[in-house]
Amino acid sequence: MNYTDLEAWKEARILVKQVCSHIASFPKEEIYGLQSQIKRSVISIPSNIAEGCGRSHPKDSMRFFFIARGSAYELETQLYLSFDLNFLDDIILKQLLDKLIRVRMLLAGLINHQKSKIKD
Repeated sequence: MNYTDLEAWKEARILVKQVCSHIASFPKEEIYGLQSQIKRSVISIPSNIAEGCGRSHPKDSMRFFFIARGSAYELETQLYLSFDLNFLDDIILKQLLDKLIRVRMLLAGLINHQKSKIKD
């Protein structure tokens, strides 16, 4: 299966678009701060899913899926910080977190699938 067929990758791309559209309105002084960190985190998710799919061994693939999952948790913290700093309102925060939770669930499925391929 190609990574572009994976729901986790598709949903992560949607998340990138949603997050980037909302952080575009952050204060200009955040362009190299929180805004930049958020962009790196959210872009890392679909990127690492793709890279994991390009690996030839399930353990290698899992490593990149775990990195994607770590980026998802990093993004979650950054979104909460953005809310705390009044850069995001509660409605937008909830929408983004709901999408993020969906991506994490799909990533968990990918990780479990890779685990099932590893011979003990």
